[in-house]
Amino acid sequence: MKKALLAATVVASALTATLITAPAANAGDRSAIPFTEATVTAGADGSFALTWKAPGSKRVEIRANGKVVARGGAQGRAVVTGLPAADRQWFDFEPQRGRGLRLADRLVKLEGAVNFRDAGGYRTATGQWVKMGEVYRSDALNKLTESDLAKLRRLQVRTVFDLRMEDERTKDADKVPAGAAYVVADVFAGSGSFQTMPRTPDEAVKAMVDAERAMVSGAGGKKAYAQVLEGIERDRARSVLFHCTAGKDRTGWANAALLTALGVPRRTVEADYLASNDYCKAANDAILSHLPAQQAAVYKPLLDVRPEYLNAGYDEVRASYGSFDRYLKDGLGIDARELKQLKKDLLVG
Repeated sequence: MKKALLAATVVASALTATLITAPAANAGDRSAIPFTEATVTAGADGSFALTWKAPGSKRVEIRANGKVVARGGAQGRAVVTGLPAADRQWFDFEPQRGRGLRLADRLVKLEGAVNFRDAGGYRTATGQWVKMGEVYRSDALNKLTESDLAKLRRLQVRTVFDLRMEDERTKDADKVPAGAAYVVADVFAGSGSFQTMPRTPDEAVKAMVDAERAMVSGAGGKKAYAQVLEGIERDRARSVLFHCTAGKDRTGWANAALLTALGVPRRTVEADYLASNDYCKAANDAILSHLPAQQAAVYKPLLDVRPEYLNAGYDEVRASYGSFDRYLKDGLGIDARELKQLKKDLLVG
């Protein structure tokens, strides 16, 4: 079951940089960000599709490398081509009035990891945005190439949190950029999870739901996610990276917890969580195609991320703590001062 549930290989396609719905910013507040939506999607041919909505703003300009590459009104779409190769291509969305946004495609292309993506670029319920380039999430790092490691150094990845179990860490040891701190944050430490293989699809779904609950209320999960959130809050020299094997379950809850703490709406958090299905699809289909139909039916729920899995985590928060704020405080030890600092550091607008 471990190999199926924690499969390391995923194949990614370009992922839209944002999926946001929240109240429009106050047009009279020059410090507010007027964008209610803004996306950057990298194409396989080197192009970039840009979309935006900035109600009340008559003019929007978008710059890349200091040059205007697109412009339009309050709502628009543009495709940009011919930009020079870069580790990440950044775009500055500049409205006529109010603060601008700096966004990139969420996917960071690496040779040895394919579910490596930015945790930011999302809009909160109050109209602020989570900064990009500060926190990353990923699948396993054991196959990173020297080129990958050089790219992570240029992205200033300075702390790596490994959410995997001991046998995973031993079998497939992380490769981390030179100078980065490596921190073990074993979500299932001492839990005895995943010792038996489910025999039916229903048992497989139950195993995933139970695992999600254990991430919230298990001793290992509470300690690991406290390490991650406190580490992000304390690290003034970001970027911070957290990862597991496939970058979808333990990593998925880490990012869900971070985004929820920052005030990102639940449906946006869910969309980010479910995006792993897109990145994993080709690899998962390849695995399932080599299995007998009955066995494939059991394995599929283990390879998926599903709304019911994430919902089980939130349900466990509600059952055990009553609210997400109490989970942060009583479960993870994130007090009001730390949460305020986290928001100050990671939110703009």
